[in-house]
Amino acid sequence: MTDAHPKIRPQPGILDIALYVGGESKLAGQTNQITKLSSNENPYGASPKAVEAYKAASEVLASYPSTDHAELRAAIGQVHGVDAARVICGAGSDEIIAFLCQVYAGEGDEVLYTEHGFAMYRISALAAGATPVEVKEDNRTTDVDALLAACNDKTKLVFIANPNNPTGTMISGKEVARLAEGLPEQAILVLDGAYVEFVDDEDFDAGLAVIESRDNVVMTRTFSKLYGLGGLRIGWGYGPAHIIDALNRVRGPFNISGAALATAEVAVLDEGYSAKCKALNTQWRGWLTDELTALGLEIDPSHGNFILVRFATSELAEGCDAALRHRGLIVRKVGGYGFPEGLRITIGDEIACRQVAQSVKEFLEGQDE
Repeated sequence: MTDAHPKIRPQPGILDIALYVGGESKLAGQTNQITKLSSNENPYGASPKAVEAYKAASEVLASYPSTDHAELRAAIGQVHGVDAARVICGAGSDEIIAFLCQVYAGEGDEVLYTEHGFAMYRISALAAGATPVEVKEDNRTTDVDALLAACNDKTKLVFIANPNNPTGTMISGKEVARLAEGLPEQAILVLDGAYVEFVDDEDFDAGLAVIESRDNVVMTRTFSKLYGLGGLRIGWGYGPAHIIDALNRVRGPFNISGAALATAEVAVLDEGYSAKCKALNTQWRGWLTDELTALGLEIDPSHGNFILVRFATSELAEGCDAALRHRGLIVRKVGGYGFPEGLRITIGDEIACRQVAQSVKEFLEGQDE
C-alpha cells in the first residue's frame, strides 16, 4: 500500500482486513449459459408472493421505511415462535454481526471464531478494534472443548455458524448448551443460523432453547438463503432483551429499505413455498453427494444448501474448477477458508446438479487417461 497522506491513518486493525471476495457470477469470455453455484443462493428464486410485494413497494419509493420494523418482526415471531420484541432486523445478518462487535468488543478484547468460520467474524472484530482469535476445529466441525480452552478474561464474543459454511457440518443442541454454559461470565455466544432452515433433523434446535434459558446467547438469521432475498440484504437477530436493546442503540433508524421490509414479511409468511424449496434442496443435496462420493471424492454430510467437495490435491481442485467453468458452471474455491483442495458447490436445481455430476465425472476420467 502507498500512503496518500502519512498524517491521515485509519484506526488500528483496519488495514489488517483483507477485502472480502464474494462468489463469482460471470465468466470472462464465456458466451454459454452461466449457472452460478458459488454463493449458496436459492436456485428457485424468491416466493412469487414476495416478488409481487416487492413490485407493490415500488409505488411508495419516496417514503421513508419504518424505523421499528414492527410488521416484519411480528411475522418472524409468528413463524419462528419467538418474542417479536426481542427481534432486531439488519441489512443482512452481516450487519447484526457488526453491531455485536461494535457494542461488545473493542481494544484489548478478543473475539473467538472457528478456523473455517465466516470471514465476517474476523472482519467485524478488527473493525471494532478487537483481536480476532481463530480456534481449531475437529474434523471440520466446531470443537466445543477447544473454544472453551481458548477463552479468557478478554473474551467478549464467541461466534459459531451452526450449520457451518463452507463445511456444512454442525453440532448438537446439547453441545451448544455446553458451550454457552462454559463461557466466561462476560462473554456472549453468537449462533450464526444462516443455514438452519436447511437442517432436516427434527430434533435440531436452532438455538431457541438455549437463548430462552440463558442471558448470554444471541442468534442471527438471514433472508438471503432459503428465502431467496440475497439482493435485498436483510437479516435478523434474536436474544435477551438487554442485548437487543443495546444493539438497537447503534442501529441506524432507516437501515433497511421499505421494499426489503415488505418483501421479507411476505417471504417469511409463505411457509408453503419455503417448505417446497427446502424439500428440493434435501433431495438434490443427497443425490449430488452420492454421485460425487461414488467417484471417490470426500464430502462431509452437509446440513446446508451446499456441499464441500474435497479432492486429493489442490491441483485437482483447481483443474476441476477450470473444467466446470469451461462448461459454464461457477462454483466456489475455498482456499481462503483453509481448503485449497476443496470446492464448495451450491445445490442447484435438477438440471444444474446433473450437469455438475457429469462434468466432474468427465474431468476425473480424463485424469486417468
